[in-house]
Amino acid sequence: MSEITGSTRLFAIVADPIGHVRTPQVFNTRFAAQGTDAVMVPIQVDAAGLPAAFAAFRAMRNLGGFIVTVPHKTSAVALCDEVSEVGREVGAVNTVRREADGRLVADMFDGEGFVAGLRSQAIEPAGRRIYLAGAGGAANAIALSLARAGVAGLTVANRTTRKAEELVERLRKRFPGLDARSGGASPAGHDLVVNATSLGLSPDDALPLDVSALTRDMIVAEIIMKPEETRLLREATRRGCRVHLGRHMLDCQIELMARFMGG
Repeated sequence: MSEITGSTRLFAIVADPIGHVRTPQVFNTRFAAQGTDAVMVPIQVDAAGLPAAFAAFRAMRNLGGFIVTVPHKTSAVALCDEVSEVGREVGAVNTVRREADGRLVADMFDGEGFVAGLRSQAIEPAGRRIYLAGAGGAANAIALSLARAGVAGLTVANRTTRKAEELVERLRKRFPGLDARSGGASPAGHDLVVNATSLGLSPDDALPLDVSALTRDMIVAEIIMKPEETRLLREATRRGCRVHLGRHMLDCQIELMARFMGG
C-alpha cells in the first residue's frame, strides 16, 4: 500500500499504554507484501473509555476488526456480542472481528500463539515443569494451551493469590491428570519459566519473580514484545539461562488473527 485512500480497510489495536505494541508494524508489513489496501492503527483507550470505543467500532463500516491487549483483554469479553469457546473458558479475548451488521465477534489466540512460538524455536513444552507468573487474561490462555500441550506440571504465581488459586482450580477440573498448583515468587524446580504479566513494559517495573532462583538449565520466556529484552531476560541471560523472546508469540499468532478478522 502506497497511500491510504477512501477504500482502505481499517484495522486497529487497542491498549493502554500503547507505545509498547509492535502489532501495527507486523500487520502493515504483511498488508504491503500482499498488496492489500488495508492499514492497522494504534488506539490508546483507558478502562473508562473502553465501552465507548467498542460502541464506536460497531458503527465503523470500513473496520475489519481490532486487536485487544493490556489491560483490556478481560474487560473486552463483556463488550462483545459473541465470544469463542476458548475466550469464554479463559475469560479473555485478544482479537475481535466486526461483522457487516456491526456485531463484534471475539476469540483468544495468546495461548495457541505462545505454544506455537515455543515450538518454532525448537522448545517442546510437553513433559516440562512450567512456572507461570501471572493469572490475567493472557496467563489463563497460555496455561490452558500449555496444559493441552502435555506439560508435566504447572505452577501459577500471582500477586493476588486468589486469582492464581482460581486458575489452578480451573486447570485441575479441566485436566485431572495435570499437576497444577499455586506458588510463590521462586521458580526453583521448574524447567520453563514464563512471565505472563505486564511487569517489564516499563524500565522501572519490579521483577515478576525471584531471579536469584534461576539456574542455567532453565528456559525463561517473555510475552512482552517491547522492549524486546526486558529486565527479566537480562537477569536470566546473566545467570546462563536460555531466553525466549515475546515476539515469537505474536509472530506465531499473526496468521490466526489475520484470518479471523478477514485481513
